[in-house]
Amino acid sequence: MTKSTLQEVTSYDATLVQAIRKLLAQLTTAPTTFDEEALRTLIENPATHLYILQEGAAVVGMLTLGIYHSPTGCKGWIEDVVVDEKARGCGYGKELVEKAIAEARRYGVQQLMLTSNPRRVAANKLYQQMGFEPKETNCYRMEL
Repeated sequence: MTKSTLQEVTSYDATLVQAIRKLLAQLTTAPTTFDEEALRTLIENPATHLYILQEGAAVVGMLTLGIYHSPTGCKGWIEDVVVDEKARGCGYGKELVEKAIAEARRYGVQQLMLTSNPRRVAANKLYQQMGFEPKETNCYRMEL
């Protein structure tokens, strides 16, 4: 098995757009538009950190860490965690989340949050094993 590498995306790479589209298609059935402009916008935002996991040249996973400040402290959100279906079961999801936790600590995040679809049984189990606890709250959204 090829050694994996995990890194933050800090510069634009056209080949990443296709790899991210492939992963997004495995994450959600909702229509998503991810193009060159979206990748550039993501990379240029200092509050957003996109991490990719590669096995050789192939992108096998990704995770986004968003950091923001509010009157109640520095908070972080983990978003869009996905491992390619062909690479699942190899510990890559854990590796991605461990990286996000380490980076959140480095940035001074006091509370790290994420949401996960209840149907993603393995992902939910992983998050709980890593110390995330369900939060008694309602989650609302508004499409704009």
